[in-house]
Amino acid sequence: MTLLATAQKITTYKIWNTIPNTLNVNIGKEISELNDFGQLQRVSNVSEPTLEVFLPKGIYDNPSAAVLICPGGGYSHLAIDKEGYNLAKWFNSIGIAAMVLKYRLPNQGMADKKIGPLQDAQHAIRFIRSNAKNWNVDPEKVGVMGFSAGGHLAASLSTMYDKSTYKNELSSLSARPDFSILIYPVISMEDSFTHKGSQENLLGKKASKSLKRSFSSNSLVDAQTPPTFLVHATDDKAVVVDNSLLYYRALKENDVSVEMHIYKDGGHGFGMGNTTANKQWPRTLKSWLKASGVLQSTKVYLFSYFKSNGEDGLHYAYSLDGFTWKALKGDTSFLTPHVGKEKLMRDPCIIKGGDDKYHMVWTCGWSEKGIGYASSTDLIHWSDQQYIPVMQHEENARNSWAPEITYDQKAKTYMIYWATTIKGAYPETQSSEDNSYNHRIYYTTTKDFKTFSKTALLYEPGFNVIDASILYDNGQYVMFLKDETRVPAAKNIRIAYSEKLTGPYSEASAPITGDYWAEGPTSLKIDSTRLVYFDKYIDKQYGGVQSTDLKNWNDISNMLVFPKGMRHGSVLELSSQEFLKNFKPFISSN
Repeated sequence: MTLLATAQKITTYKIWNTIPNTLNVNIGKEISELNDFGQLQRVSNVSEPTLEVFLPKGIYDNPSAAVLICPGGGYSHLAIDKEGYNLAKWFNSIGIAAMVLKYRLPNQGMADKKIGPLQDAQHAIRFIRSNAKNWNVDPEKVGVMGFSAGGHLAASLSTMYDKSTYKNELSSLSARPDFSILIYPVISMEDSFTHKGSQENLLGKKASKSLKRSFSSNSLVDAQTPPTFLVHATDDKAVVVDNSLLYYRALKENDVSVEMHIYKDGGHGFGMGNTTANKQWPRTLKSWLKASGVLQSTKVYLFSYFKSNGEDGLHYAYSLDGFTWKALKGDTSFLTPHVGKEKLMRDPCIIKGGDDKYHMVWTCGWSEKGIGYASSTDLIHWSDQQYIPVMQHEENARNSWAPEITYDQKAKTYMIYWATTIKGAYPETQSSEDNSYNHRIYYTTTKDFKTFSKTALLYEPGFNVIDASILYDNGQYVMFLKDETRVPAAKNIRIAYSEKLTGPYSEASAPITGDYWAEGPTSLKIDSTRLVYFDKYIDKQYGGVQSTDLKNWNDISNMLVFPKGMRHGSVLELSSQEFLKNFKPFISSN
């Protein structure tokens, strides 16, 4: 190992003591091409492989992940700035170490030119792992990234990491990447979909069909191939999108986790993006790295919800930014309801209590005088389900809908609250519409979910009200609620405030939602921004608004992505460690 240069935390190393697979042939000097500002743009005629190591700035207690970056260039040159250094700096900005590989390009100085680049990539991964302690890198989180022909090299490394191509002091270390990131990659070397320049430069102009197939990564995928993130543009004329599609299908067939993003346009060689749409892929990659456990995020958001009528039970979706939500477990149920006459699980509300347990309540039927309850330590395994008869004492109670829980930290007490219609109550707001329902919000308190206080009225705003959700924010309790008035139609979300959890609450604010019907509000605070999600049930989609002061609200519905058919639920904030510990097996691979 020879140290060449150091610039701040960027260090360049020769990775070989003795370069294998070389002939005593003079191929000339390496060629560097600079831009008008004197910055290196591309290199060619590479015969001395190097690794430029970019370490994240700052002091990190925990070892970071690392990415080996293979620039593209058709195996004739390396676009080392756009597809190397730029990405290395970006990885550093999110706390990941990056190593740009200047690999040998097939030339007459190699005894076997088709394996030269693979030898360098295999050795580079081993070289990184051998220096993991010095660079504060986690040796079990070393991935590979490649663009175009560099994507072929990265895919080759991902599928031929155990191919014996050389022997030296590091060859006993694993060369398997822990994850792969392939950006408009060359995957196939077969004539139908290959990039001809890459094919001929690597394998020669007279390569046999069997040789071409043996270097087609889609043909080499097995169950041990690393999880993969793919990006491509549909209008790529140089490396057709079929390459990514072939690899995606092969990974799926072998049950390997894969996520793919295909953009309408962008052509080839767009690097970190050249259109509004495809410029989003680095942000999406960051989310994938977080979800995969590569990038340690401090927070993951978990949405509990139901589908259809709630007969199949509890569903979960997760998000890393509060905007894009992905279903867990293939959008199938985590818990089947067993209590109540109808045995439904609608409107699930989950909170974490003062006992470090998760507590959930839900609507268990349309005409029940009680609600469902269960607890869990991990959100996966739940206690026996309990029926809490919150309105059993009231002969004229028609229902107990949309229950929620809020924990009072000072009193160490849980307040459960819900909406009920009592026949004959509040005739001044009675309507024959909506099956004559005329709700108010009621509550009970408990410390142990075994004994409960007497049910009492929590909120009577002077209109039909349902779907209350209460949180503590900036020294006060904030209640988001639905104005259920049918004539004239309101069907919107409003806010009320109180100094105490049990009230009294203020008059309801003006609506914070738009010209659509909304229900089931639940809220999340990200930094200084409060997000409120709700079910736009007539439109059969979820929506949201956001505010930094609880007074001025912006509709963000068109920025949100939710699982199809998702209905009213609640949102939790988890640490990434807890999320991955409990839910990693349930993260979808597509």
